[in-house]
This record gives sequence, C-alpha cells and structure tokens, in this order.
Amino acid sequence: MTNRRTVLKTIAGLSAARAAQGAPQPSADSDRTYWAGLLAKLADPVLENLSRGTLKRNMPVECAGENQAARRKYSHLEAIARLLAGIAPWIEAPLEAGAEHNLQQRYRALARGAIRSATDPQSPDFLNFSDGDQPLVDCGFLSQALLRAPSELWKKLDPATQRNLAAALVSSRVIVPNDSNWLLFSAMVETALAIMGAPWDATRIDVALRKHQEWYLGDGVYGDGPPFHWDYYNSFVIQPMLLDTLRNIRLVSGRWQGLLPDVLARARRYAAIEERLIAPDGTFPAVGRSIAYRCGAFHLLALLALGRELPEPLTGPQVRCALTAAMRRLMQAPGTFDSDGWLHIGFCGHQPKLGESYISTGSLYLCSTVLLPLGLGPADPFWSGPAQDWTSRRIWSGEDMPADHAL
Repeated sequence: MTNRRTVLKTIAGLSAARAAQGAPQPSADSDRTYWAGLLAKLADPVLENLSRGTLKRNMPVECAGENQAARRKYSHLEAIARLLAGIAPWIEAPLEAGAEHNLQQRYRALARGAIRSATDPQSPDFLNFSDGDQPLVDCGFLSQALLRAPSELWKKLDPATQRNLAAALVSSRVIVPNDSNWLLFSAMVETALAIMGAPWDATRIDVALRKHQEWYLGDGVYGDGPPFHWDYYNSFVIQPMLLDTLRNIRLVSGRWQGLLPDVLARARRYAAIEERLIAPDGTFPAVGRSIAYRCGAFHLLALLALGRELPEPLTGPQVRCALTAAMRRLMQAPGTFDSDGWLHIGFCGHQPKLGESYISTGSLYLCSTVLLPLGLGPADPFWSGPAQDWTSRRIWSGEDMPADHAL
C-alpha cells in the first residue's frame, strides 16, 4: 500500500502549489486541504485494496451485533459504493494542473481499478450484488456514484468492465424493496442503467417517485414509508436520491420532470434546517437510527452546496465553515479509525453500541457524502470566500437575525 504519509504530504502541499501557480488564494485554503486530507484517509484503504483484489482479505468487518458472518456478505460492496458516492464529484471535477490534480489522477485510476475488480466474476474481490437484501442498497449508492462521475467512472471504463458493471446492477433486480426509502435504491439503479444506454425499467422509477410524493409530510420532510421517524434518512438517502433520479432520468425521459420544482424546494428547506442543527461548537443532535454514518447526516446539505442551490440566506462559505466544524468534531475524535486506517463503528469515536444490527465497517463509509463540495474547484466562492459564522453560531453570539419560517 502506498505510504499514507506520502499522500498526506502531497495534500499539505496544495496551498503552496496554488500560490506558486499564481492562483487566487482562498482565505479558507486550510479548509479545502483538510477536506482533501480526509478524502485521502477514507479512500486509501478501500480503493487500494479493492483495485488490487485484496479488499476481502484485508478489510476488517466490525459488526455491532453477533452477525459478523452475515454482514461479511455485504460489507465490502457497502464500502466501495458509499465511498464513491461521496468522492465522485471530486473525481469528475476539472482541476488545474498541480498537486491536487496529481492526487486526483491517482484516485481516478484506483477507482476504475476498484470497479473492475468488484465486477469481474474471475476476481478474488468479485462482490455480492444480488444475494440477500442488502446489495440493492449499495447498488443504489454505486449507481449514484456513476451518475455523479459519468465520464471518469463509466465512459472511461474498458468495455469488459462496462459490461460487467451493467450486469452487476441488473442482477440486483431480484431483490424486492419494501415500502420505504429502499424504493429509491431501485430507482437509482434503473436511472444509472438508462444513462449507461442499457434497458431500464420505468415502473421501478415511477413507483419510487409516486410513493414519496404520497409520503411527503410537510415543511421539507418525507416519511420513510407512511410513518415518520426522527432520524437523518431524509439526508442519508431520500432527498439526495430523489434529486439525482429526477435530474438524470430527464436526459432519457421527460415523464417525471414536473415533480422537480417541488422536490427541490423541499430539499432546500430541509437543507436550511440541517445547517441550523450544527451547533456553535460543531456538534449536532445524535438522534435516530444509523447515527454511525457520522457526517453522512449532511449528505443533502453538501449536495445542494455542490449544485450552488443553497437556500437564502445561506452562503457557500457559511456552509463550508459549518460542515468543517462538524467534520472535525466527528472525524478527529480518538478511535474513529483503527491502526490501519479503517473506520470504527461509532459517532464521536469508537462506540460499537451505537451501531444497529445492519451496521458494519463498510456501511460507515457513507460519511464520505459530506465531501461532495470538493467537486467545486478551489476558486469557487464556496472555497474562496472568507470564513463566515453559521446560523446557530450567530444566534448564540447574540446577533439579531430574521426568524425561521416553515415552507
């Protein structure tokens, strides 16, 4: 495995490289350097091992319960699919020549190698795309990654890997989703197949979109099925996948485009609430299931920042500072990573009891979705703008601000 110190040394040199090139120097350059460093720390063990065919051999599978044998069937696909869903926009982004671009080139090659190994039936790391229920979830996240980096993670694959990848996604159709956010995993798979030019099933998309219209509860929040749950699934899964499905399937069919304005308006309201949940010290409520996904709780807020669609009066620098504070509180807690760089179960450190029975090492990599704004270049206002306090920090400092209002 490449020496991680070398990778982190490269990241630490990003600021100097931009200065030497005469590029605009964002005042928050250290924020981007921190985010890129976290990306490397998350990506290295997963991508290097899978691209070499050693993921099953080397990745530990920590489980919250007594079901390690069962979770080993799923955990490796969880790791690669969720990691790529978060780092795909950065992999796809057009970066100027320099240290960060060189780092990006390395991860582009590793990501394609990982997909090749994961989908090749002859590979020692051929992953499980259809046995049991869980693979549908991570075929959904893998599809999301492909849609976020279609050039690097689909078009640049060799023809054999393209065929294997399409076959792997199709194989997940044997899994029947229940009436919950799982419908969206099927929708993501069909959307990816459509974009890949493969036969796709419009009914699976239609059911997922129609059901979530029925389950909308108001003020930017959907039920996860008919009931309401106090958790972050509106951000982990529901709203990002609604947006990604609608925005990508319109390239093939205009059937559902009338839904997009309302879906986006609801997403912007939920993102505004998420930003307000980040306390002045970077903490946020550890409420609901799957809290071990850590900063994956801000998947939706990060997605809207990437798309430059934040609701007023939020700004890119404000959200950057809020997310950076939350990321530091979560990802720098002692015990977050093991001695080999793999994630441990927990929220703020190593807390195995916080993991449900379906949580294992691979599923934890959903935390990478907070990194979506790295798909914006260093000169984008999200990165180049001066630091700004986020909403709760301003209110708790005594600043007089407009009242919050429901959608």
